[in-house]
Amino acid sequence: MDRYIDHTQRREADPLHPPVEPFDQRMLDVGDGHLIYVEQSGNPDGRPVVVLHGGPGGGCSPGMRRYFDAEAYRIILFDQRGCGRSRPHASVDYNTTWHLVADIERIREALDIPAWCVFGGSWGATLALIYAQAHPERVAHLILRGVFLMTRAELDWFYGGGAGRFWPDTWQRFIDPIPEEERSDLIRAYNKRLFSGDHDEEIRHARAWSAWENALASITSNGNSGPCPGSYARAFARLENHYFINQGFLDFDGQILARMDRIAHVPGVIVQGRYDMICPPESAWKLAQRWPAAELRLVRDAGHALSEPAITAELARAMDRIARETPP
Repeated sequence: MDRYIDHTQRREADPLHPPVEPFDQRMLDVGDGHLIYVEQSGNPDGRPVVVLHGGPGGGCSPGMRRYFDAEAYRIILFDQRGCGRSRPHASVDYNTTWHLVADIERIREALDIPAWCVFGGSWGATLALIYAQAHPERVAHLILRGVFLMTRAELDWFYGGGAGRFWPDTWQRFIDPIPEEERSDLIRAYNKRLFSGDHDEEIRHARAWSAWENALASITSNGNSGPCPGSYARAFARLENHYFINQGFLDFDGQILARMDRIAHVPGVIVQGRYDMICPPESAWKLAQRWPAAELRLVRDAGHALSEPAITAELARAMDRIARETPP
């Protein structure tokens, strides 16, 4: 780790760049019956950056373009298999971490990009690290937020009652739909219902699954989350649960940290909320210890969400600095 910084929010004004519209939108056939939504915005001759959204199953949004100076960056967003505008919706067939890594490479090749910055948060940070370890020569810079290393300990924290000790009322709403005799393994219990074949049952449990995570995303949360559209919740919950019940399709627990030597030379920034209840800072700290070329920025008064003001400011600041200090 180059250096550790404990940041507060330093920008008073909106740190995000003005909205920008895509100059290219397409559906990319990646095989296995999957079509992936891909868009480009910003400067076609700018520094390429690919944005990996969270979840799995979250999908990308127009607001994600605003972290990048449109004159400096060629911004690539895409919806991972099964979510957002990609099709088939909510499908877990041929949908694993390694399919997504291959999709990222297909996008890079289709856009004729030799190497790019990789920007991802939460599950997007997980996928960014796994992609970089598989294709280190294709990654010019890694920018990560809310680090999740896809370990058993992290899943146990969030779905085994650890976070629930801080949010007992919200936790109770999450476990209420599950019979008491099945609560020792909530990921498996929800899996049974999210893939029951009964659409109404799947939607009902998908909303409960999604509400638990959404309620804990922001440091200002009161433990409640607003209503979630059924189609979005179903895709999000099914995909996330599918990945988690399969341990992210990794070869062994702790794989990401064990393989950090593959990308030790890749420059990186880790932006982590000090009070992140979904992905506790311990993972970001451990990652930084194994990554000499990375800078860890622990942000005070911030939780998990990309939209947290202090997280937003830190990410925008990092991308502006990379644009100034490194060649396109």
